Amino acid sequence: MTEVRLLTFNALIRDDVPARLRALGPVLERSGYDIVCLQEVLHRGSARLLRRVTPGYPHRAGTGAVLLAGGLLQLSRWPVRRHRFARFPMAGPARTELLMRKGAQLAVVETPAGPLAVVNTHLSANRDDDWSEGNRYTGVIRGELEHLARLVTGFEPALPAVVVGDFNVPRDSPLFTRFAAAAGLRDVLAGDTSTTFRPTPRWPAPPALDQVLVRPAPDRPFQARARTVLRDAVRVADGRELFLSDHYGIEAELSFEG
Repeated sequence: MTEVRLLTFNALIRDDVPARLRALGPVLERSGYDIVCLQEVLHRGSARLLRRVTPGYPHRAGTGAVLLAGGLLQLSRWPVRRHRFARFPMAGPARTELLMRKGAQLAVVETPAGPLAVVNTHLSANRDDDWSEGNRYTGVIRGELEHLARLVTGFEPALPAVVVGDFNVPRDSPLFTRFAAAAGLRDVLAGDTSTTFRPTPRWPAPPALDQVLVRPAPDRPFQARARTVLRDAVRVADGRELFLSDHYGIEAELSFEG
């Protein structure tokens, strides 16, 4: 049995970014994660900071000279054989979020279990917190999920795949269920609707928005399990205690047979 350990984490684009990323680095170094998929790492300066504080992850996947496309960054202990960014179609309503150029980072990582397709994504937010069919953001999210499903099915079937990120869609939403079926993916945390977003007085019961889905290959089966992590505050360099993000992370373990 060969294990691949992965983390997906929305690192939060605002509020004490350098301090939180500096604190995140040692957490990742100690973690034993093999692949880390981050969202909301928009600036190249943040990516450079992460490179300095995560020397155990020499391989990277991120696209863009000044701003990282989609705010997506993948760190890996193993070689990233190829990667590319695919932008989602732009659709209204108008919002500043469109400046992030949201989409998906598609990579193939050479793991001890063989090549693995890793898709890191961040979908548009639903500013109304209403995922009903008639909501103004539902069409936007549906279009992005349909585009993402086509990207995932574009990987060769012989390549096992894991798709992770901040979907901004509840795990029990019909939108998400239809996407998983269309893409041929299994939701590792199906049935677990506990939140992945830190509750606030304004939003005391947020849904599970961060996801891990998998697609084993016919001749490379694996088992997968996942759980939420990075829930607690950490002490930063100036002595303050901060939460690493407004999201929790999700840790996934893929156990390949043979």
